[in-house]
Amino acid sequence: MRTSKVIFVGTAGGRVTTFRLVRRSGGFLIYFGDSRVHVDPGPGAFVYLKEKGIDYTSIDLIVLSHIHLDHTADVNTLIEACTDGGKRRGLALFAPESAVRGEDRVVLPYLLKRLSQIGIIKEGKELSYKGIRVKAIMRHSHHGAETYGLSFNDEVVYLSCAKYEDRMLEVYPRKPKVFIINTTFYSKRPDIDHLSVEEVKELIRVCSAETTVITHFSMEMHQKGPERIAEELSQELGLRVVSAQDGMELEF
Repeated sequence: MRTSKVIFVGTAGGRVTTFRLVRRSGGFLIYFGDSRVHVDPGPGAFVYLKEKGIDYTSIDLIVLSHIHLDHTADVNTLIEACTDGGKRRGLALFAPESAVRGEDRVVLPYLLKRLSQIGIIKEGKELSYKGIRVKAIMRHSHHGAETYGLSFNDEVVYLSCAKYEDRMLEVYPRKPKVFIINTTFYSKRPDIDHLSVEEVKELIRVCSAETTVITHFSMEMHQKGPERIAEELSQELGLRVVSAQDGMELEF
């Protein structure tokens, strides 16, 4: 039987929880049977994967939603580890163009040569590698960074960092198996391009995923208690909403 699961390597979002190590960061790893994709390998991903007993060379694909450090700090280290210093072929990278080209690029040019495939993410475009299909649902407004919400095999949907737009209610898929939402704040912050609990509530209801996971927490969310907030959302909406925990595994 095919094993499908998400491992949440870390759940920190923003400068304080990430860089004071209040919570771990490092994005998340999706298993689709024998295929594995690591999404947004932020600070610590390399170490935390080792602690979980995960073989780096079993990872087939790395995906970046945008270039910010809390999503990309370990991408170069992982490329080295996953390719065994360039001796192993078979790793691909899907990322916005800004991540691999130009003055703001976060992937070192010499490491690009170690990849078997490089896919440039654009809104509406679908990329595939080793049975993993990645579609860019929409481009977000996020402090000037080229940022995308993504769908993986039409089963796992990821709403990365973003300023809320009503358009999200139209374009995000209905009834995915897992909907991962970077819910950084509890209260709205009009001057900061991150989502709040109030803003994601209607999106959770409309999309009606089998399981919605809130993650990428600021200090405000950390102190409010994400587990309690997820339980309140579940009761109010009549849907399964869970709070990601560092190292949590979710089968789907």
